[in-house]
Amino acid sequence: MPPTAPPKAAPLGWRPFFQLRPSPPRTVIALRAALAMGAPVVAGSLAGDISAGLLATIGAFTVLYGPDRPYLNRAVLLATIAIAFTIVVVIGLLTHPHPVLAIATVVLISGVATFLCNALRTGPPGAYLFALACAATTAIPSEHLALWQVAALVLSGGAFAWCTQMAGALIDRHGPERTAVINAASAVTRFANTIGTPAEDEVRHVTAMTLHSTWTALVTFQPHRLKPDGTLETLRAITRDLHLLFVDGINAGRNGSSLAHVSDRAKALADEARRGHLRDTTQHTGNLPLGHFGIGDSLRENLTFNSPAVLTAVRVAIATALAGAAGAMLDLERAYWTMAAAVLMLHQGLDWTRALQRGLERMGGTLAGLIVAGAVLIARPAGLALALTLAALQFLIETLVLRNYALSVVFITAAALVIASGGEPVTDVGHLLWVRTIDTIVGCVTGLIVHLLTAPRTLEVPIPRRIAETLAAAGDVLDFVADRDVTSLAAKGARRSLQVRATALIAAYESGIGATANDRRFAERLWPAVAVTQRLAYHTLAACWSIEEAGGHVKDAAIAAFDEQQLAVARRALASLSRTVRGGKPQPLPALPALIATDLTGLHHSLVQSES
Repeated sequence: MPPTAPPKAAPLGWRPFFQLRPSPPRTVIALRAALAMGAPVVAGSLAGDISAGLLATIGAFTVLYGPDRPYLNRAVLLATIAIAFTIVVVIGLLTHPHPVLAIATVVLISGVATFLCNALRTGPPGAYLFALACAATTAIPSEHLALWQVAALVLSGGAFAWCTQMAGALIDRHGPERTAVINAASAVTRFANTIGTPAEDEVRHVTAMTLHSTWTALVTFQPHRLKPDGTLETLRAITRDLHLLFVDGINAGRNGSSLAHVSDRAKALADEARRGHLRDTTQHTGNLPLGHFGIGDSLRENLTFNSPAVLTAVRVAIATALAGAAGAMLDLERAYWTMAAAVLMLHQGLDWTRALQRGLERMGGTLAGLIVAGAVLIARPAGLALALTLAALQFLIETLVLRNYALSVVFITAAALVIASGGEPVTDVGHLLWVRTIDTIVGCVTGLIVHLLTAPRTLEVPIPRRIAETLAAAGDVLDFVADRDVTSLAAKGARRSLQVRATALIAAYESGIGATANDRRFAERLWPAVAVTQRLAYHTLAACWSIEEAGGHVKDAAIAAFDEQQLAVARRALASLSRTVRGGKPQPLPALPALIATDLTGLHHSLVQSES
């Protein structure tokens, strides 16, 4: 199949590869978030110390994280985030009297939080709220409280948020996993309906990512020593069937076989997941994919100089330092807010086009949030009215944060300013809003300038490097295909690595087409090579699934014929193509194994064309 035309730039909305939809309806999650935010204020009001209640709401921001994760994994994530908020608040209060130390501390916190949130895929709101927590906490009147009391209040707010987020486990403790499986079935159905169309490459990749994230929920995000569980094992068996259907679709696209059964079977499996009936899963209980990297592997994967997580963290640290210095030089009242605005621009690691558009949207959202906050501060709600106001703002944040992050910033900003007021009347609301407006503009512009200045060096090399890395990973997997050993731990690791490399390749391409004009032209010229390399990755992974399902008796002639001799030929061809993509002169290819002939021939042709 010849490469399809280059797609348009990725949609400017946030498109995380590993995001799962939340199990309960969004309204239910939003109501839980509103409860988590409002309850501490009510408690503080009843205790006669509204500022203490507002300090606890800083920890309540924990409720915004991890709504899509399985409950056991979510419990650990939320507890970690609640503790992190507590540490950030304490450090912010300790360093606040010393401006230089305070700026350096926020730079460190912002950079580390950005790296960890991106490397470990915590999802929105990511690192931004940690910087915002510093900004809000230093404004809340807390002189009457000991430092340990402040820490206890923030931690108690986080603990209450933990409870509200975990409440769904009492109803359906495998709800998130079930939703992930249903989403995977929908993706497989869509893929079956797009094979042979120009959308096939993109939908294949999205479907593979959806299945990969489903295995992450069913394997990576589960405890290592999990007791036998009929529901979880059934969902794993259904996902295995879905993955085999996906393989049927990939093979049909390669050899032209029938696809009639794929869509109907995927819909039936989705219904089975919804009904929750248990099935006999003894056949494949111990034979599962690895899912995505765990914490240790994710950190090792991202702790390299050129990783997107490191690059984003460095950008955030530089922008935060410059924004803090600008705040100090301009004699702004609180450099914290300027620094938080810089983090908001950069922490998600978007390419230049999306960063610019989202930056402008977020700047507008923050300014609009100041107006909302001004209206609330002028109204001066107190007691229960203040609790209801913050609960309403949190409800809107949770409703919007995954759908339209830029719009959710309006209400995040408003909530932060209301919390920072400490429940006390603001004598000059106009002056406060003017100062925060200047802080916001300085921080946002600083973030965008840093992104623009650092973008060019990051985009010319990654696409060829990612292609070469994917080719190397494909060669490693083909070693196991030739040996018919695709289920050992080493083979599963190689298969997972190939999936991750294919994901990184597409991410590099999307960054390229969202960058400056020269980088965009460079990326578009390499799109045919990217598309064919992606196909090679998925055809190779599909071969592994075919061997695994057939138990060594593969019906596909191309797979059955792939032996040590053909592997040697494939290895030489992959090495030659890797040298070419890194800038070497294209060399003629030998007679290739049928399993990879179409893909490698197409890649060779695309590289020759890109040089002309």
